[in-house]
Amino acid sequence: MQEHHIQLTTPEITALWTTYIQNSATICFYKHFLQHLQDLEIKPIVDEALFLGQSYIKKIETIFTEEGIPIPKGFSDKDVDLSAPLLYTDLFALSFVYHVGQLTVPYYATVLTKVARTDVVDLFDECLQTRTRLYKKSLNLMLSKGIYDRPPKIPYPNEVEFMKKQQSLLSLWFSDKKPLNSSELGEIFYTTERNYIGLLLIMGLIQVVKDKEIKEYLIKGKKLSEKQIDIFNKILKEEEQLGNIPVSIEVTASTVSPFSDRLILFLITSTTAAGIYLLSYSMSTAMRKDLVAHYSILIPEIMNYGGEGLEMMINRGWMEQLPQPINRHDLYKT
Repeated sequence: MQEHHIQLTTPEITALWTTYIQNSATICFYKHFLQHLQDLEIKPIVDEALFLGQSYIKKIETIFTEEGIPIPKGFSDKDVDLSAPLLYTDLFALSFVYHVGQLTVPYYATVLTKVARTDVVDLFDECLQTRTRLYKKSLNLMLSKGIYDRPPKIPYPNEVEFMKKQQSLLSLWFSDKKPLNSSELGEIFYTTERNYIGLLLIMGLIQVVKDKEIKEYLIKGKKLSEKQIDIFNKILKEEEQLGNIPVSIEVTASTVSPFSDRLILFLITSTTAAGIYLLSYSMSTAMRKDLVAHYSILIPEIMNYGGEGLEMMINRGWMEQLPQPINRHDLYKT
């Protein structure tokens, strides 16, 4: 009996296409790091990150070729100058792998629930498992090197407690200020941590990019990260928490860009989009009105920033378009 060929669905095409573009971008950073890495504990982790990214891309290329779908251009060796001087230290390379894991592990988990064709399910199951293992390795090495700032701690509860009054979520948002709960403390910590790592990334890119418009855009992003760090550290300190400890400056004095302007702009816009999603999640778990107010102001601000970057990409002809359905309205025109 002839086996029926199952076509890819729109979520499957989107997931494969997006994963291809994202991995082709981060591969360029791994290649730059590996040109200069000296730390013999960090190098194998970056090597593995590069290997995984390349293996995902090859498998996606095979699927697209079999389906007759054009392989995305993405990013390549043309977007990274391997002769450029070191821009970031070994410790930042480790933080970068860790940060990519923070973003991609939940992404692959979500994608896995939206795909159905066996080969695609197998691919994203593999992506999730291998990326999770690499994330754990990067986390453990950060702990051993003392560059992971642990989230705030609270005393263990002595007994189970219930809320004293029946209240709706809306009324809780607008109630008097109450102590931060464990969920709110954790979300504040990870928001601040992401912005510290993002701040180091963008500081390095600002000093090497020559395009005036892109430089101004990056400087604006730097200020936005600093604003989030200031807001949430202030809240932690008001709660008698120490706040997140600033990371050391892991950017060299190089002014030679290892990366193409297109790659730089794409990386900032894509991480901004991820930041919007994560902040929205943080807001959904918050039960204190001041937190909700901060999230409500920051999210539109970050969305506007991401929109500016996207517009710059499109205006420069740098933004690849996802596969599109047939526009029936055009076919109806006479």
